[in-house]
Amino acid sequence: MTHKLYDYKSLSDVHQSIDTTSTKRKGFRKVLSFFGPAYLVSVGYMDPGNWATDLAGGSQFGYRLIWVLLMSNLMALLLQSLSARLGIVRGRDLAQANREAYPKYINYALYGLAEIAIAATDLAEVLGMAIGIQLLTGLPLLWGVLITVLDTFLFLMLQRLGMRKMEAFIVALIAVIGISFLIEIILAKPDMGEVVKGFVPSIPNNTALYIAIGIIGATVMPHNLYLHSALVQTRKIKRDHQGIKRALKLNFIDSAIALNLAFFVNAGILILAAAVFFKTGRTDVGEIKQAHELLAPMLGTQLAPILFAVALIAAGQSSTITGTLAGQIVMEGYLHLRIAPWMRRLITRLIAIIPAVIVILINGENSVDNLLIFSQVILSLQLGFAIIPLIHFTSDKKTMGRYAIKPFVIFLACAITAILVYLNMKLVGDEAATFFAGSASLFWKIFVAFILLSFLALLLIALIYPMRKRKIKKASRIVHPDASNLSHIDLPKFNKIAIALDFSKNDLKLISHAIGQGHATTNYLLIHIVESAATRVIENYTDDLETRKDQEQLELYIAQLKEKNIIATGILGFNDRAREIARICNENKVDMLVIGAHGHKGIKDLLFGQTIDAVRHHVKIPVFVVNV
Repeated sequence: MTHKLYDYKSLSDVHQSIDTTSTKRKGFRKVLSFFGPAYLVSVGYMDPGNWATDLAGGSQFGYRLIWVLLMSNLMALLLQSLSARLGIVRGRDLAQANREAYPKYINYALYGLAEIAIAATDLAEVLGMAIGIQLLTGLPLLWGVLITVLDTFLFLMLQRLGMRKMEAFIVALIAVIGISFLIEIILAKPDMGEVVKGFVPSIPNNTALYIAIGIIGATVMPHNLYLHSALVQTRKIKRDHQGIKRALKLNFIDSAIALNLAFFVNAGILILAAAVFFKTGRTDVGEIKQAHELLAPMLGTQLAPILFAVALIAAGQSSTITGTLAGQIVMEGYLHLRIAPWMRRLITRLIAIIPAVIVILINGENSVDNLLIFSQVILSLQLGFAIIPLIHFTSDKKTMGRYAIKPFVIFLACAITAILVYLNMKLVGDEAATFFAGSASLFWKIFVAFILLSFLALLLIALIYPMRKRKIKKASRIVHPDASNLSHIDLPKFNKIAIALDFSKNDLKLISHAIGQGHATTNYLLIHIVESAATRVIENYTDDLETRKDQEQLELYIAQLKEKNIIATGILGFNDRAREIARICNENKVDMLVIGAHGHKGIKDLLFGQTIDAVRHHVKIPVFVVNV
């Protein structure tokens, strides 16, 4: 189902679903009610896309690049705190704020880039999970990729359980990753003195610089900035100064704890690679599969590669859930368009799976690492379009008031942005230079050059446009701008009401509600759909026992209603419930349809279908849904 939304809340199905103002929560429990959003965000900092750079850094330079991980983590902490500030103070996620600030054509471009970035993120998660499944079970990589489609149903189940349960599931996955690497490090026995020295900044050579750029560039992910600004709004807070100030403080603590956990995981991967590979002279290890294969012989236990694969699957699964939420946020924020969560998840996953399957089928499993690198390049292109507007919005005193960030924080954020954008543009530039030096045709070189120039132009617009002294669109502040004027009300008169019956004890309730909507001369059209096996083949030509009995029951209802001076007629439909009900209503030009809702959930919806939703899309009359 899709529909336009004029004023709505970010992640509306869980918006303010966790009440931090409740008097039932006291002391530490009240503080804990704020914690959770940052843990969902933190999984993006330990996803499979980060593993390759951590492995390469540890195997080639030992512990000497740990300081780069720490620096990138501090950068991420500042930017995520700005994202949380935007959501808490303005009640807007980043996509909604962009929609208000930029013209329509720029917003479409920003939305497209955000969707591409989310698809690229999901591609990395798909490949990471598939590799983990292959390492753990020995299944071909293609099978592993296809198996990842099944987590669509896991996401649907988690979303139905509520935000707190989803956060608990993510924290459990983070715990699996952390414990796995803790055991790995204990088995590897690193030199802790050397580890501490790794926090002293140093760049041994140009190769180390390139890896450092990769580590920093892969740290801050654009979808996390959209995600955090929406997730903090799942907490209901007091909207006075003390309430907002308290929420900002506790969310910063939440972010600090969660992102430090992500730092320890990344540092664990690097330390493991340094202790196992660098110390034994295997400085060529930079691929996930290669690291997995070497862990058992070098550590002398089969437990090490198993834990490595389990952690990889957990990292991929946790990251893919948050990527779906981010996709929902950008679609609703930029387009004011909402679709069913399972459909959103399935679309995102298929967009990621299709290129993975094509590459594996054409080039084999050995090209997967190149696909991972490509996904990181795509993410790099999008980063500036998320960070630059975020700094503009959180530093704007007109919209943020007393909660606008201070000049020193603005300076730090701008410096971090400049570093990240430069490093990411350098990464993209290096890839582009390799492409242009290759044997590609002139057409493709011109096409790639055009795309890169368009990106640069859009980046400049994103930087300069909000600096213009202009008011935020007035319409964006109006709640429900298309609301009707109630000075004159015309009551509808329903002359022909259709009732969809299932010939059960529910029929009396449905007919009663339908009569309550009519008047003395209303004609009631009784509809029943025959769904016997024969109808699936010959439909309305069926004359089996079930059809004859249904016709008798329909005529009995009509006779009983006529005894009460109620005008009634009846029609049988065949095979497809939704299609037939809609067809009969349209052909008989009824004014209203009364239909029963059985309250099916989860797997029952898949087994028995969702008749009401399907019917509503094919009729243009009021549909009165009675909960039976």
